[in-house]
Amino acid sequence: MKSFKIKLFPWKHVWILSYFFIYLIWFFYLESRTDLHHFSIHCKLDDYIPFCEYFVIPYLLWFLYIALVVIYLFFTNVSDYYKCCAFLFIGMTICLIIYTFFPNQQNLRPVQLPRNNIFSDMVAILYGTDTSTNVCPSIHVFNSIGVHIAILKNEQLRKKKWIVVCSTILAISICLATVFLKQHSVVDGICGVLLAILMYVLVYVIKWENNQTV
Repeated sequence: MKSFKIKLFPWKHVWILSYFFIYLIWFFYLESRTDLHHFSIHCKLDDYIPFCEYFVIPYLLWFLYIALVVIYLFFTNVSDYYKCCAFLFIGMTICLIIYTFFPNQQNLRPVQLPRNNIFSDMVAILYGTDTSTNVCPSIHVFNSIGVHIAILKNEQLRKKKWIVVCSTILAISICLATVFLKQHSVVDGICGVLLAILMYVLVYVIKWENNQTV
């Protein structure tokens, strides 16, 4: 038993990942609400953005992107790991609170996909598993910015130019994918960016131990 405790001790920071259970239960509850009015999110710019099924690749890579960065920080830098988790989890909770009290949706998805190919098939599966509700702010946009900031703030990762370049391209591609796949309005993305700015100040700028800004 003592040996087990010694081996487990370096990973005691795993507890914070239990947030995902809370998030998933809350999120799927919100997704299941069909008996209330959802505010429609839309702006004129949405009408000028064409549908492009190829963006399904970066959109789905988002899951791997978030997971790999969090796992890397978990094993290499506990301080950066906690900051990244604080950024992501507090921001995601804010999104869930907004979805709870300001139910919203978008009606941008094409009635029929314009092309028949494997990427369109992937989009069709995505549409079938993900509703068009609870979209503003965009968690895809917010989290992409969050993990990219975590990479830029990590002493080891930011020294590897290829990682920074790839992360920049992927983060931008994911943000673009949300509107080109008609998963989100431009408004959702802008709100995701604004939330990311707020969380950056709260997590990385303010020194909470002496309540000063950097």
